[in-house]
Amino acid sequence: MKAMILAAGRGERMRPLTDRTPKSLLRIGGQTLIERHIHGLAQAGIRELVINHAHLGEQLVAALGDGRAYGVAIHYSAEPEGALETGGGIYKALPLLGDEPFLVVNTDIWTDFPFATLPASPGGLAHLVLVDNPEHHAGGDFVLTDGQVTQQGPWRLTFSGIGVYRKELFTGCTPGVFPLAPLLRKAMDAGQVSGEHYTGTWFDIGTPERLEAVNEVVINRQ
Repeated sequence: MKAMILAAGRGERMRPLTDRTPKSLLRIGGQTLIERHIHGLAQAGIRELVINHAHLGEQLVAALGDGRAYGVAIHYSAEPEGALETGGGIYKALPLLGDEPFLVVNTDIWTDFPFATLPASPGGLAHLVLVDNPEHHAGGDFVLTDGQVTQQGPWRLTFSGIGVYRKELFTGCTPGVFPLAPLLRKAMDAGQVSGEHYTGTWFDIGTPERLEAVNEVVINRQ
């Protein structure tokens, strides 16, 4: 399985930290956010990585190189300034990801999720990892019932930013800027999205305050 790390976002909510540093190169516990994912993916035996970039992308490429230092092979998908949103970014990278199902992870999360446990070939078009709702997103996103993800129902959970997708999820799409959520919702309505509930360590690093708070938690655990 190949994996894509989404790293093209401008990180507006992280300003001023992201004015001169891409969000993916911000550090927690002495390790950059994106290095955390690279190590986790390599540990799971996933060695072919695609990373998209836009804002200050040259810093990212300079920091990671071709991936050999991490025991992986990194291919880059450059996007225009402003980026293509999640859906457009993945769609642009499809030629690099190939025909088999692929894993996608957001760069701005911090987690110990074991990537090796994800299904290499989900039964539907997508498989999502859901987590308990954090305080800043108390309403959640989707509902998980008997391994299927739907839009409506009680006990909503939050999408973790980790998923496995088939390229067929993007059938009919055209190049450009577009979000991923509408594609997932359409697939859910067709019963084509499976999922799981992860209860381990997971943090959404969306603001400087949350970055600082998670840094304190991680450092105190070491």
